[in-house]
Amino acid sequence: MGPITIPYDDFEKLIADRARRYFRAVGYLASHCDNKRFLTRPLLGELLSQAAQIEELLDSYGARNNFRWARFRSLTAAIKLFANVSYELFHIQHSIATYRLLGVKQDFSRSTEGALDFAESILLEAANRLLAEAEKLHLPVPEVLEQESFFAEKLPDGRLPHDLARRKIEAVSKTISLLATAFLNLAAESRKELPGKKTGSKAALYELTGPISEEKLRSLELRFHNLQSLYDTYVSTTETEVFDNDLPILRGHISVVLHLLRTARDFAHYYERHASPAVQESITTQEVEHGHEIHTTPADEKTDPKQKRLVEPEALLDTLVDYCISFTCQFLARAELLCREMLKRYTEIGTIEVSIPQYRGFHVRPSTLISKLVLHYGSEIKMKLGEEVYDAASPLELFRANEQINAHKRRSLAQEIICLDLIASGGGDKDLRMIVRAVIITLAERGKIIVYEQPLKIEEKAPQPDAKLIEQITDEIAKLQATGKIDIGTDIRAVFTGDKRALEDIELLAENGYGENNFGSNISLPEQLTYLRQ
Repeated sequence: MGPITIPYDDFEKLIADRARRYFRAVGYLASHCDNKRFLTRPLLGELLSQAAQIEELLDSYGARNNFRWARFRSLTAAIKLFANVSYELFHIQHSIATYRLLGVKQDFSRSTEGALDFAESILLEAANRLLAEAEKLHLPVPEVLEQESFFAEKLPDGRLPHDLARRKIEAVSKTISLLATAFLNLAAESRKELPGKKTGSKAALYELTGPISEEKLRSLELRFHNLQSLYDTYVSTTETEVFDNDLPILRGHISVVLHLLRTARDFAHYYERHASPAVQESITTQEVEHGHEIHTTPADEKTDPKQKRLVEPEALLDTLVDYCISFTCQFLARAELLCREMLKRYTEIGTIEVSIPQYRGFHVRPSTLISKLVLHYGSEIKMKLGEEVYDAASPLELFRANEQINAHKRRSLAQEIICLDLIASGGGDKDLRMIVRAVIITLAERGKIIVYEQPLKIEEKAPQPDAKLIEQITDEIAKLQATGKIDIGTDIRAVFTGDKRALEDIELLAENGYGENNFGSNISLPEQLTYLRQ
C-alpha cells in the first residue's frame, strides 16, 4: 500500500490551528517595525520556538517537497534561523560589558549593532512575506494586540551581589595551565580554518565552501563550547578566579568567540542552503518549470516578476566575514597573548636530560615533532647542547644544533678509529677506498655507523702522502654522511628546561626514537603523543 496523501483542506486546517501563536508573534513583529529597536529577546524566543515547531510539523508532512507549501516552509525556516541569529547578537550586545574584552581595531559594540540591524531587516522582510503567503494559503492570522506585554523587555540596572561561597580547588596551577594550553591549541587550529585577513565579499562568495564552510564553523563552535564548559567546571566560582583578574577576561573571550561562531555558522548555513550560486540556479530552474517564483515575494499580476531575494548573498557574506570571522580572529589573537602571560605565572618549571636522535640528529621529523609539542603546550622550552642554548619551539633553531652534533660526531669517530686500531689493520692497502670500506664495516658491526646505501659506493682514491691517514679517512666518511649514504651514531645528551608537562612528553618522545627508527622511517607513537600526528 502506497503513502496516503492528505487533502490540502485538511492540511490547511491543521496548520491554521497549530500556527496561532506563531502568526501572533510574526504579526507583532511586522506591526511594530517602526520602533527604533522593535526586537526583544522575549519576542525572538517566541519566534524561535514557534517557528521550530511549525517547521517540524511541515517537514513531517513533506512540505519541503510540495510546491504549494515549499515557500511557506522556506520562510518559516528563515524566520527560525534569523531569530536565532538575532538572539545570539542580542546576547553579545548585552554581555559586552561583562565579557571584559581586550581592545581590538574596530568598535565591536557598533559593529554588533550593525550586524543586528542586518538580521532584523531580514527577519522583518521574512515576516511580511510569510503573512502574505499565509493569506495566499487561506490561513487565518489572529489580530495583533496593541499592548503585547508578553514581548516587552524592560531591564532594570544593576546585578545581583556575588555572595555565594567560593570553591577551593586542588592543583590550581595544573588546571589553569591546562585551560590556557587548550585555548592556545584551539586558537592555532582556528587560524588554519578561518581566513587570516579580511576577505572581500566577491572572493568569499566563491570560496565559502573552503575556509569558512558551515561544517568547519560547527566543529570549531563545538570545541569552544567544550572549552567554556571546562572553565565553568574547574575554574568558575573558585577563589583563584577572584584573585586572578585574567581568568574572567579569558572566560569572556571564550564566550564571545563561541557566540560569534554560532552566528557565523547560521549565516554560512543559510548561504550554502539558500543563497549560493548553485542553489540560486536550481531555484531559478524550478521557477521556470512552474511558472512563478518560490523563494521571493509572492507575485501577482501587478507585481514586478523580478522581486529581490529575501537575503542578498553579498550582504550576507559581508556580515559573515567582516563581522563574525574578523572579530573572532581579533579576539583570539588578543586572548592568546593573555594565555601566554598566564602560563608564565602558573607553569611549573623542570629540567630533563635525554639522548638526541642517535644517527640522524635533529633533522626534519624530530625537529618538527619537538616544535609541535612545545607549541601544543604554549610555554617556553629551551634546549641546551654543550654550551649552546636553542629555542625548542623553532625547528630552524633545532636544525642549527646539527652543526655542533656533526662536529662532535667527527671528533668521536676519529677517536673510535684510533682506539680500535682500525688504520693499522687496513694500512697495507694502497687504495683509500678499501681502507674506508673496511673501517665502515667494522664500525657498522659495532653500531657506531649505520649504512643506508647498499651496496655502498665509495669514490676510488689513493692515499695522500702529505696528509695524515686518519684525517683522510674521517674526511671521506664525512662526505658519505653529507650525501646521505651513511650516518654516524652519537651518545650526546641534550638538556631541556621549561614546562614540566611538555618535558614529560619530550622525554616520552625521546624514548620512542623521536617518531622514527634508525633508518629514518616513521614509527607509531604512544597514545599520549597522538596529537603530534594530527
